[in-house]
Amino acid sequence: MTRLSTLAAAALLVAAAFAGNVGATAKDVASTDPCAGQPAPICNKRIVEAAFAQWQNGGSGIFETLLSPDVVWTIEGSGPSAGTLRGRDVLVEAAVRPLSERLASPLRPVQQRLWADGEHVIVQWEGVATLRDGSSYRNRYAWIMRMADGKAVEVNAFLDLPAYDAVLQRGHRQLQRRASP
Repeated sequence: MTRLSTLAAAALLVAAAFAGNVGATAKDVASTDPCAGQPAPICNKRIVEAAFAQWQNGGSGIFETLLSPDVVWTIEGSGPSAGTLRGRDVLVEAAVRPLSERLASPLRPVQQRLWADGEHVIVQWEGVATLRDGSSYRNRYAWIMRMADGKAVEVNAFLDLPAYDAVLQRGHRQLQRRASP
C-alpha cells in the first residue's frame, strides 16, 4: 500500500468503527474499492453499473453519484429540450426537475446494457415512472459518458424527445389551469 492508500484505509477504518463495523480490516476496506488494480475501462464500467444498480433498487442521487459538478451534458436531437447544459446543477434545474415534478413516482431504470471503451462508458436503458395523472411514462435512453477520476465529465444523451417534451407540455398546461382563477 502507498502512504496515501494507507491513510485512506485508516480513515475508512475509523469511519467503520463509528458505524459499528469494528471488525473491518485494511484489507476489507481496500477490497470494497471497485477499481482496485483494475484498468480504466473496467473501473469506469463498474462505477456506472453500481450507480445504476443503486438507482434501480430505489436509491436516489444518481446525478450526484455519477456526474462531475462541471459536467457538459448534451441532449441530442431537435426540439425545445435539445441542447447543451453546462454543470450538474444546471442540468438538474433545466432538465431533471421539470420532469420529476410531473411524476407521481420516481423514474427508475428497469433494464440497462453497458459497454466500456477506454474513458467512455455507454449505457442504454429504459426508464419508467407513473405520471401525476396516473398514466405511465416510459422512455429509452442512451448515454455516452466520458469519465475522468470516477465521474462523467461529458455526456451525450439520446432519448425519445417528443415523449419527454409531451410530459413537460402536459404538465405545463395542468399547472396553468390550476393557476387560473
